[in-house]
Amino acid sequence: MKKRIFFLLCFIMCALFSTTFAANLKADYPLEQMLIYGRHHLRAPLNIGKDSVLYKITTHTWKKHSEKSGELSSKGGELEVLMGQYFRKRLEDEKFIPENYVPKQGEVRFYANSVQRTAATAKYFSAGFLPVANVETEHKPISGKMDIPFNFHYKDFPADIAFKNGVKKEIGALNANLLAENMKAEVALLENVLDFKNSAYAKENNTESFLLNGKEYFTVAVDTALHLGGSIRPAMSAADALVLEFLESSDNSESFGKKLSFSEWQDLGRLKELGVYTVFHIPTLSKEATKPMLKLMKDEFSEKSRKFTFLCGHDLHIAATLSALGVEDYKTVNAVEFMVPIGGALVIEKRRGKDGRAYANLMLIYQSAEQIRNKKSLSLENPPMITPLSLKGLQKNSDGLYLFDDVIKRITEICGE
Repeated sequence: MKKRIFFLLCFIMCALFSTTFAANLKADYPLEQMLIYGRHHLRAPLNIGKDSVLYKITTHTWKKHSEKSGELSSKGGELEVLMGQYFRKRLEDEKFIPENYVPKQGEVRFYANSVQRTAATAKYFSAGFLPVANVETEHKPISGKMDIPFNFHYKDFPADIAFKNGVKKEIGALNANLLAENMKAEVALLENVLDFKNSAYAKENNTESFLLNGKEYFTVAVDTALHLGGSIRPAMSAADALVLEFLESSDNSESFGKKLSFSEWQDLGRLKELGVYTVFHIPTLSKEATKPMLKLMKDEFSEKSRKFTFLCGHDLHIAATLSALGVEDYKTVNAVEFMVPIGGALVIEKRRGKDGRAYANLMLIYQSAEQIRNKKSLSLENPPMITPLSLKGLQKNSDGLYLFDDVIKRITEICGE
């Protein structure tokens, strides 16, 4: 009961903040540009075929999807249309775009990673955002291979000692194995839902738990790419698949016959996001890995004709970008995932103050679990969740904004320009 009251209060505070803050910005800081770096929306689980670890990890049968592994689900598409509609209403309210806006050449850009779920998400967002305009979504051929700005190993990471020592130090401070150790309760919950101890995977590995098979619980390594491994790795994948099933459904909170509370679903979400949490806390790696994306974002703001940019990637990409920018630790509310909820987005606004100076407003915008499960329409009166973001080492003004030049300077320094 106390948890329910707490989350209700958080929801009310977020709504009040969103309404008041937006009204103040609209009046005192007219919007000049907006950049959205979104995560794709609901997808089919990854690698769930009969020969997969996920198939062997439970005695139960996973939900069948009409989509192929990893593809955007039909519900995910509908939800992204709703997000696009919300941003359209928001920008119309600010007089930033007119009703039935058809952009001129170069005013808007939609650019997605070369994966079906990201390209499709961008298409659905544009359908809600610009319903009467024929907008092109840029992406490389859909191949499943990551496009360079969205890639964690677009090239070999630097061989210099400073980079290696920085990453090694941050991984050591993170203490990956202790992170897994501290998730024993979440792992036990997952094992109970899966009936893991009776699964083919458990029998093949002679174990009754993900954390008791003689291997390291969780490992983090970096060479030419980031590698997340250890005995808990399959558990993270299973938690991901279960969370997706929960969000796809609206009629109950059961999974494989087990009735779970919302806080228990959040426990599974925390386990699923272990990799996201890890990436966020390795800033040396994040700065190097996101240089192409940060340069792209800077170039978008430098493009004189550009008013609106929509980029679409994945949760690890957005977590790394937030880490590289120096975003302070934050926590979402009313979501199953605590850091980068499905369909959520980093939003950066460039606004002009009455003093003539440009200011930056950074936030994470995402739909609540209830809004997702019930496909609730979004509006200025019923907005998605908004979590303000703060940057380490930079000072906000009294209205919660940063000098835009300070944010661009930070990006420039990371990119080495």
